[in-house]
Amino acid sequence: MEDLYISDEDRNELETERYLLALERIRQIPEETICGDSLQAYFGSMAAFVMNVDEAWKIVESGRLLRMKLEELQAFNRKLYEDILPEHYGSSYADPDYAVDCLGESIGQMLSFVYAELRGMIPAAFGQNRFAMVIRMELLLEIYQACVCAAQEGREAGEGRDGTVPVPEAETLRQILYWYVSDYSEPETCEKIAGLVCPERDFACRILMESDLSDLRYLYYYGEYVTESELRTARHLNGMPQEKIALMADTYTEGYRIGFETGNKDISIKKTVNLRYCLGFERVIRQAVLNFDRIGLRPTVYRSGSNIFQGRSVNKNGYFGANPNKQFDYDHREDIALILDKLLVERKLEFMRNAFEQYKAEAAVHGGPAVMEIFGEKPFVPQSKETACRLSQKQQKLSVEYALKAGMLQNEYIPGEERSFTIIAFPVPDIGEQYEEIFDDIVRINTLDYKLYQGIQQKIIDVLDQGTTVLVKGCGANRTDLAVSLHELKNPEKETNFENCVADVNIPVGEVFTSPVLAGTDGTLHVTRVFLNGLEYKDIWLKFENGMIVDYGCSNFNSEEENRKYIKDNVLFHHDTLPLGEFAVGTNTTAYVTARKYGIEDKMPILIAEKTGPHFAVGDTCYSHAEDVRVYNQDGKEIIAKDNEVSALRDTDVSKAYFQCHTDITIPYDELGELAVQTGTGETIPVIRNGRFVLAGCEELNKALIC
Repeated sequence: MEDLYISDEDRNELETERYLLALERIRQIPEETICGDSLQAYFGSMAAFVMNVDEAWKIVESGRLLRMKLEELQAFNRKLYEDILPEHYGSSYADPDYAVDCLGESIGQMLSFVYAELRGMIPAAFGQNRFAMVIRMELLLEIYQACVCAAQEGREAGEGRDGTVPVPEAETLRQILYWYVSDYSEPETCEKIAGLVCPERDFACRILMESDLSDLRYLYYYGEYVTESELRTARHLNGMPQEKIALMADTYTEGYRIGFETGNKDISIKKTVNLRYCLGFERVIRQAVLNFDRIGLRPTVYRSGSNIFQGRSVNKNGYFGANPNKQFDYDHREDIALILDKLLVERKLEFMRNAFEQYKAEAAVHGGPAVMEIFGEKPFVPQSKETACRLSQKQQKLSVEYALKAGMLQNEYIPGEERSFTIIAFPVPDIGEQYEEIFDDIVRINTLDYKLYQGIQQKIIDVLDQGTTVLVKGCGANRTDLAVSLHELKNPEKETNFENCVADVNIPVGEVFTSPVLAGTDGTLHVTRVFLNGLEYKDIWLKFENGMIVDYGCSNFNSEEENRKYIKDNVLFHHDTLPLGEFAVGTNTTAYVTARKYGIEDKMPILIAEKTGPHFAVGDTCYSHAEDVRVYNQDGKEIIAKDNEVSALRDTDVSKAYFQCHTDITIPYDELGELAVQTGTGETIPVIRNGRFVLAGCEELNKALIC
C-alpha cells in the first residue's frame, strides 16, 4: 500500500520510478508470445492503450496541449475514446460479451473489468495524477504476469498438448483484483473526499476560470470526451448577451442561497460549494463562481466517477463531458461484484472515516452541491447482458449496508441540518433542430415569476391541509389508483403538511410537496413511459401497502424476471422495498406545454418533469437528515410533515431510517384522471380533473394548457 506519510518530494520520485519501470515493461508485451494468441491479442491491445495514455501524459506535461490546434485536439480526443464508441464497442474488450467470447467464461469478465479500470487513466493523465496512472499500470502487469506464469507452469507440467495455452485459475485473477481494490481504497477515498471539500484541488477550476472561453480548444483540456454537442453548447452560450448569462447564473446561485434561507440554515458558516456541470456551460458556471464568491463561497470541482473506487454510472455526478457509450457504463456499473465482501465493506468505511478525519475542518464548512444538469440526449434503453457483472443477493445486501453507513458517515462530518443544494437543468443540442428556441424557452421556464406560483400554490395547500387522504387516479392507459395518507394537523392555524416550493433548491418553480404517512397509503402507481436517472421505463408500476412497495414491474424486457431486476437495481437500488418518501402536486403547466410543443416529453429531466403533474418519490423524504430543523412556509405556518414511520426510526436505530436514494416518478397531466382531497368529514374536493386544475384560484395554471 502507498505510504501516506513520506514527503511529497520522495513520493513523487518513487511514483516516477514506478511509472517508468511499469511503462518499459508494458512496452515489451506486444513482442512476447508466451500467453497464446487470444490472451496475447488482449494484452497487446491493453499495452497499446497504455501507450496512448502515456502520450497524453507527455502532451500535457510538456505544455504542448495548449499549443495544439483544434483539429489536432479533436483527433487525439477521438483516439483515446474511439474503442468504446457504439460503432466499435462490439469488438472492444470493454464489452463483456466480446471479452468472454474471445477469452473464455472463466476469466473474460475479469479481463473486461481490467480494461474498464485502465480507462480511468485518461483523466489521470490530463490531471497529471501519476499515482492513479501507476496503480493501474501495475495492475495490468500483475494480471499479465499471472497469465505468463500459468502458461509456463502448464507447459512444464505437460499441459496444452492440444495446442491450447494454459490460463490462470479464475480465483488467482480475482485475488489480484481484490487486493488491488482493498490496498488502494485508502488513498483513492482520501482523494475523493479532498475533491469534494477542498477548493485547492483546482484542476478543473483552473480551466474554468483561466481559459479563454471564446477559444473552444479549452474543452479538450479536461481529458473528457468532446463531441459537436459540447462545442455547439459553448458556441451558443458565447453568442448570448452578458445579461442573459447573468440571469441564468443568478437563478442558479440565488436558488442555492434561498435554499439555506427557506431551510432555516446558516449559510454564513459555510466556505465552499461543490459545482457539478457538463462541459460547454463554462460561461455560466464562471459567472456563478463570481456570484458565490460574493457570498463567501469558494468552488470545489471534481470529475464524475470513472473507476472502481469512485463508481461508474450512466447518471453522471461531478463535471463531465459527452458520454462515449452509456452501454459501457451500464455494463460495468456492478463490477464490484467480482470482489465485494463484508471485509471490503468494513475497510472502505474505515478509510472513509479516516479521510473525513483528515479533512474534518474543510468538511465542516462545506455547504453542499450546486448542480447544473443537462437533458435532451438520445434516450438510452440498456441491453441486459449475462456476461456483465451482477451483484449476488448477499452482495446486494452488503451494497445497501455500505450505502447506508457511508451516507451516515458523510452526514456526521457534513451535517444535513447545516447543508443545502440547488439543481437547475438546460438542454443540449441533441434535443433537436430547434435547440436554440428550446434553450430560450427553458431559460424562461427556469426564471418564471415565483410569486405568482407562490400565491396559487398556497390556495392548493390550504385545501390539501383540510384532508386526511389524497386520492390519485389515472385515465386512459394509466392504471394509477392510489390513496396517499396525510399527517394530522393538531393546530391548523399554525401548521401545514405541504411545503410551498418556489425557485430555490429545485429549479424551476412549481410544486407543493409533503412526506406522507405510510399507514393507509395504499394502491398502485403506474406510468406508461418515464425516464429515471437516464434510463427508460415502459409501463412501470409500483404497488404500495401501508406506504411500502410490495410489488413492481415494467415491460422493458421480454421476461418478468428481467423487468423486476431492472427496477430493483435502478429504482430500489437493491433494497427489498422502499417507502413512499414524498408526494407532490406539480403546477408548472408552462413546462408541460413546452415539452408538448417541441415533442420532447421523453427528454425532459425529472427536475422539470416532476413539476408537470403529481409525482411520487420512493426512498428517503425530502427532509432526510434534517427532520429536526424547523421549516416554515411564506405564510408563517410550520411544515410538520417531515417524517414518516421509517425515517422516525432514526431516534432508535438510525441504520433503519434512511436508504440513501430518492427517485421521483411523475404522472403527466394527460394521464391524470383525478387528484382529489378527502376530508375527515367524508367530503371529496377535486383539485385536478382530466388533466385540468378545477380548484378555484388555480385558473391561471390552465391558461398554458389551453394555449
